[in-house]
Amino acid sequence: MSWYNEAVFYHIYPLGLTGAPKQNEYGEPVHRLNTLLPWIDHIKEIGCTALYIGPLFESVGHGYETTDYRKLDSRLGDNKDLKNFVAACHEKGIKVIFDGVFNHTGRDFFAFKDIQEKRQNSPYVNWYCNVNFSGNTEYNDGFSYENWGGYNLLVKLNQRNPDVQNYICDVIRFWVSEFDVDGIRLDAADVLDFDFMKQLRRTAEEVKPDFWLMGEVIHGDYSRWVNGSTLHSVTNYALHKALYSGHNDHNYFEIAHTVKYLQNMGDLDLYNFVDNHDVERIYTKLSNKAHFAPVHVLLYTLPGVPSIYYGSEFGIEGKKERTSDDSLRPALNLADYADAVEKNPCTALVAALGKVRQNTPALNYGSYAELMLTNRQYAFARDLDGVRVIVTVNNDDNVASMDLAAGNAAEYVGTLTGEKVSVENGRIHVTVAGNSGNIWVPAGDMPEYKPVEINVKMPEAADKTTEEDKAEQAKEEKEKTFEENLENLEKIVKDLESGNIPLDDAIEKFTEAMKLAKLCDNKLKNAEEKLNSILNKDGKLEEFSIEE
Repeated sequence: MSWYNEAVFYHIYPLGLTGAPKQNEYGEPVHRLNTLLPWIDHIKEIGCTALYIGPLFESVGHGYETTDYRKLDSRLGDNKDLKNFVAACHEKGIKVIFDGVFNHTGRDFFAFKDIQEKRQNSPYVNWYCNVNFSGNTEYNDGFSYENWGGYNLLVKLNQRNPDVQNYICDVIRFWVSEFDVDGIRLDAADVLDFDFMKQLRRTAEEVKPDFWLMGEVIHGDYSRWVNGSTLHSVTNYALHKALYSGHNDHNYFEIAHTVKYLQNMGDLDLYNFVDNHDVERIYTKLSNKAHFAPVHVLLYTLPGVPSIYYGSEFGIEGKKERTSDDSLRPALNLADYADAVEKNPCTALVAALGKVRQNTPALNYGSYAELMLTNRQYAFARDLDGVRVIVTVNNDDNVASMDLAAGNAAEYVGTLTGEKVSVENGRIHVTVAGNSGNIWVPAGDMPEYKPVEINVKMPEAADKTTEEDKAEQAKEEKEKTFEENLENLEKIVKDLESGNIPLDDAIEKFTEAMKLAKLCDNKLKNAEEKLNSILNKDGKLEEFSIEE
């Protein structure tokens, strides 16, 4: 049992929250990090016990193209500011983990600059992967190299080079000795070398008791990364997807199946979240905003470590754009949300869930058992040392009744409503409001909880979407649907030619695609050309068009 097994995380993207400039001019430090000091009390007030903050260190832009691992980004301040910030968190009982961007560096990093200057004679040529002096890039360096994600701004480190390994391990030691950090979130862990991560784990065990390593992993068998020799945890993108789509589709089977799928990987304590700096805000993603309540009840009660991304506790919106993540990483003024715990139902719910989580050990360590499952209702138990905690959620608009197997207690209390129910013949009969949820604990075993309003309403600040914004959003969604349909056309033609699909069915699918194209005027001409190009392939079909 370690601090991170019982943690509730708060996640801050500091360059965004502080309103820092998008580009770093490497000038004198501007002490923006200090503006986050008041947020520490807020983090504690809503029941969070740990903070993931990053990226923090000197970089040229968004923070993931590191220039100097040992210097706070000058747009945020200086190292003294960071040291004081971590100390202030610790004084409030809040652990702190940094973003560790160890898969790649920026082009301003000293080792890459040395290669630019000395070329083949640089001692750092082998610090990066596949440096080729016969190649080139759009930067016209006179050499090419392996990058991350197709971006030559991000130069991939050679993690099998002992000099690189030792350098990064020394960075971790420096972060602990200088800032007293409690752990690291490893960026792009799904492409990090496994032997390199094992060395990071050995360093973690050396520098500080219970030093936590959590990796960013999107897909795959998470047990490849989470084990005794590699990382302690990884990002749970599988559950992230299930939580929002399971509500949008009124399909709790998807969520329950995902939980079982994850449990089959082993006893993994994964980092659970509903949004972060890379994905759309949960309030934006949900078709029915009232589902904010059952989504968060599940976030705080399913196996794993829950995390809240800054601002989402207020129910703010954030839509992912094609060319920018700025809308996901906004500057916020905490003073604008001064009374949120009392007046904003989203914040009140998150704060209540944080309190319940801290006072209910079964939610941290208990086993999981499914009790009831339909498309619209879901109940499960978390059992620990003879204590059964029962979680119920309902994504329907109407009240739902559930008859559930209870523990040995005589009475249960709903921590979010204060409602009490008696145990009869080993079972409890409970009602759950529409688009809501509850956490039922044995009466008398837990602190008394203040009931909260869990029928989440649209916060005023989030209700300012203009008609133009709505129209633009609708247009983008139609375009996205159209583009997805268009990608399937080649497959339809192959099926048609091989006899796997009737001609009428193929024409119907093409017709639907063209109707969608009519909704996207700027794409119509290209669409017609592509469609007819496919239809006329080898002269098998006559040209057609959809009438206006």
